[in-house]
Amino acid sequence: MKVAGLFAGIGGLERGLSAAGHESLMLCEVWEPARTVLAARFPDVPLAPDVTALRALPGGTDVVVAGFPCQDLSQAGMTAGIAGKRSGLVGHVFRLLDRRPAPWVVLENVSFMLHLDQGKALRLLVEAFEERGYRWAYRVVNSLAFLPQRRERVLFVATRTDCDPADVLLADDRSPPERPTALDTHAHGFYWTEGIRGLGWAPDAVPTLKNGSTVGIASPPAILLPTGQVITPDIRDAERLQGFPTDWTAPAAMVGRASLRWSLVGNAVTVPVAEWLGRRLAMPGRYDISRDAPLGTDGRWPKAARFDGVTRRRVEIGAFPVRRARPPLADFLRHHGKPLSVRATRGFLERTGRSRLRFPPGFLERVRLHLERMEGGAGPDRAAPGRGERVPALAAE
Repeated sequence: MKVAGLFAGIGGLERGLSAAGHESLMLCEVWEPARTVLAARFPDVPLAPDVTALRALPGGTDVVVAGFPCQDLSQAGMTAGIAGKRSGLVGHVFRLLDRRPAPWVVLENVSFMLHLDQGKALRLLVEAFEERGYRWAYRVVNSLAFLPQRRERVLFVATRTDCDPADVLLADDRSPPERPTALDTHAHGFYWTEGIRGLGWAPDAVPTLKNGSTVGIASPPAILLPTGQVITPDIRDAERLQGFPTDWTAPAAMVGRASLRWSLVGNAVTVPVAEWLGRRLAMPGRYDISRDAPLGTDGRWPKAARFDGVTRRRVEIGAFPVRRARPPLADFLRHHGKPLSVRATRGFLERTGRSRLRFPPGFLERVRLHLERMEGGAGPDRAAPGRGERVPALAAE
């Protein structure tokens, strides 16, 4: 298919679709650091600077893809909703479709959009597509199916063709693998910025990589190693945790602070998720209609649903379309991590002391020992992953 990429970011959707055999006709991205990455990594693809100024989609566009801004929809953001200044930009997708309809549309966003304002954001989207004659399907997909990062995102596929979007998005389903872990054998990732109301952590994985801030304040997760060291991962491993090659975002440092790379990675679409979707776009499977269930009338949106042109239905399906073999997080990491600072560690422990959160036995003790080593100057400047210093990842919803 010929792809027009709107809100392209650093090209996660487009790189994944390209790996599945599709071709980008155009990219559009407003943020200069992201545009610099796109220009370097997709040098032969025309790059438009602003979706609001884009007059029309390229002729011959088969599929429009848009990871539209999530800041107004995210739990971590302003939660202003679909009408927020940034997330409301998705309206330009429909403006462009009205001028030149495309057979297929793929949207990606945070799973919180299903609940925000009692589902108003998603309701507006599905009504807009239905008014334009599109059938649709959506599903929450977890990047853990592909890589050691727990990251749930909504994929939304709509089409005006005879193909059923459910055959693309809802034909594959696997049970999540059981991954027994222990603090002295596996890496555990967690968010050191939390500790009172919640602790985002993942066994043998990292929690969702966040976007940090547009002025370059990074927000990497921490990783507790089996040795008891607590580190934050190198940006190059963060890129790999999203499925990009090492230093994919390096060109961004030419136009801004190097720490902006964390925002670029945190905002990106996980590449192998996009590749899986791209392969199903090229070769749809067969949806099992026994998964259909009544959508309900309480206004709540489930984690998966579809519209066949007549009726909206809830779909009983999990967040793992596939189950890829992958190394443990400790073996996945290739680059030196940075020890979590005294200030950050002390702040985390202080917050957990005031909370009612429950932690795995030994977890807080290991974090306290890390603090003691750092305060005593015994900690190394950098902590290297590898056998014997494996990086345990603590992940809790």
